[in-house]
Amino acid sequence: MLEEPLALDRMFQALSDQSRRGMIDRLGRGPASVTELAQPLDMALPTVMKHLQVLETSGLVLSEKAGRVRTYHLRKEALAAVERWIADRKASWNQTFDRLDLFLADTSTETTDK
Repeated sequence: MLEEPLALDRMFQALSDQSRRGMIDRLGRGPASVTELAQPLDMALPTVMKHLQVLETSGLVLSEKAGRVRTYHLRKEALAAVERWIADRKASWNQTFDRLDLFLADTSTETTDK
């Protein structure tokens, strides 16, 4: 049970950076090499590699090396954990707002009855 919140923390931390979100967006279109992922970014290759390491540690991406080329793949099932967390929060908030709506509706009918 403790491991799931830690994994979620790592994913949110990984997604907190604009450059890493851009890499995730790019990988959503298919696998890419480090060079391809670094191309649109204005940063040194070692910095790109550090960002990719954060993404890989979070479980959002996987890498494989063939010869001298390292290719990254998006783990779409990892994003499902983030989606589930958000959906659970949204459902809870909607229930709270529904109860508030009922309370306000009851309160407004009480004031109009007087």
